[in-house]
Amino acid sequence: MDDKMNHKTYHRSKTVTVVFLCTLMLLGLAGRLVYLMVFQSEYYTLKARELHERERSIKAARGRIIDANGKILADNKTVCTVSVIHSQITDAEEVIAVLSEELGLSQDYVRKRVEKYSSIEKIKSNVDKAVGDTIRSYALDGVKVDEDYKRYYPYDTLASKALGFTGGDNQGIIGLEVVYEEYLKGEAGTILTVTDAKGVEQDEEGEERVEPVSGRDLYVSLDINIQSYATQLAKQTMETKEADHVSILVMNPQNGEILAMVDVPEFDLNNPYTLPDGMDASAFSEEKRQELLNAMWRNGCINDTYEPGSTFKIVTAAAGLESGAVKPEDTFNCPGFIMVEDRKIRCHKVGGHGAENFVQGTMNSCNPVFITVGLRIGVERYYSYFRQFGLLDKTGIDLPGEAGTIMHKMENIGPVELATISFGQSFQITPIQLATTASSIVNGGRRITPHLAVRAVSADGTDSKSFTYPVREDVVSAETSETMRYILEQVVAEGSGKNGAVEGYRIGGKTATSQTLPRGSGKYIASFLGFAPADDPQVLALAIIHNPKGTYYGGQIAAPVVRQLFENILPYLEKKDYNRT
Repeated sequence: MDDKMNHKTYHRSKTVTVVFLCTLMLLGLAGRLVYLMVFQSEYYTLKARELHERERSIKAARGRIIDANGKILADNKTVCTVSVIHSQITDAEEVIAVLSEELGLSQDYVRKRVEKYSSIEKIKSNVDKAVGDTIRSYALDGVKVDEDYKRYYPYDTLASKALGFTGGDNQGIIGLEVVYEEYLKGEAGTILTVTDAKGVEQDEEGEERVEPVSGRDLYVSLDINIQSYATQLAKQTMETKEADHVSILVMNPQNGEILAMVDVPEFDLNNPYTLPDGMDASAFSEEKRQELLNAMWRNGCINDTYEPGSTFKIVTAAAGLESGAVKPEDTFNCPGFIMVEDRKIRCHKVGGHGAENFVQGTMNSCNPVFITVGLRIGVERYYSYFRQFGLLDKTGIDLPGEAGTIMHKMENIGPVELATISFGQSFQITPIQLATTASSIVNGGRRITPHLAVRAVSADGTDSKSFTYPVREDVVSAETSETMRYILEQVVAEGSGKNGAVEGYRIGGKTATSQTLPRGSGKYIASFLGFAPADDPQVLALAIIHNPKGTYYGGQIAAPVVRQLFENILPYLEKKDYNRT
């Protein structure tokens, strides 16, 4: 009897325990459900909505690039991006037929994308707006036509190597476009749409838009009128002299603003991947094609170095005057050569210049005079002036890929090396380095930073950022700078640079003719550096002609280029009341 009672009690207790545990579980589940439905309802509603939201990006209008006169050098064209959403297509064959016809694509290409199971599939970008509007007019289910922007350059090839261009994603590739990407690019917007479980958009939900923020406009110092004329001169010179290429730099030596930067042949900014001279891209490997494109885009004014030749005598003269190694009235004798150790180094005038003072030696571009000055200065002191003038550093110009000076290490410079350096051979610098250093010598002794960007302004004009650039004082003394201006004015007035003279204006300058490596190749570089007015330089120009055929002397073919440039731009700058600060 007791056993039966104990058994019933055991089962009754077990049943109560199970019921109690089940009740606890139900209460727990109920509590969790209340927590999720009441206290976490907003969170899970948002998560559920996100599962049914589809996002499309809206590109921002890229900031324009605007010249010193307010002319637009880089702008935007409205284009379209055509995409398809598989789950929303109701007539796939019609979509394939229309898109292949209107976009000029094969049906196989379109079909693969139309039949692909994805949230959204891009068919083609950079579609002309008129074509996009036509596709939109068909009102095809599952076809999206979003307006977009494509970079457009109104002047095609003008200043191509300075401006640079953008890629398919509208991101800067080279030039100013890449350096000032953070200012130009803007902020993309978005379009949010809601779909049902099958991925079909719900019209009643509408769409949410986050509008894009346009990029800032970049105002630059380039002057389209000066750039255009300099380009015309460079092209004419390249054609008439059958040169490999021609570079022309025009800058304000007082503040470093670049007014023109030309390196012909240039390329079409609106078709930057088209090879030059009608080259067939299919005839080259991908590696070779990219090599050819890189060469076409290369900016010789900043990316390439060369032996400057006699234009570099400006530096030797300034170092000589600054160090006290030479005075303007010092006399020399040129028999047509000079012996340095066992090396006989000739003057360009075989018979020699005879007796001459330092000013006359500079006017005559006499190698023995400058070798003598260089040897007087000495290796260590000359090298210290290289540093002082900034020649061992890059200029810091706001363009990518600036090359540095290629110079002997000081311990490897002997008397012969010093002699050749003194008249601009056996080392290499960039054109922008030469122009910047010469500017610093004639502007009173301030090492300025060459640059193009002046300011970046928001699309609504409410926010503006002005760019500032380093200036280093006391590169040379004011007295040395004044003496150099006087000497270089005499070079143009009565010396080797007389073909650079402009009637009615005081012009200073220096010619150069250097032989390219290897020596004896028969290839030369002719150049002329000029500035005006000679007593208070406001504009400096450097013209470099690579491998001209026939006459190759800088004084005969490069000086006239700068003369013609100045004849046109000096009156123009005067009318503009050119900024002299």
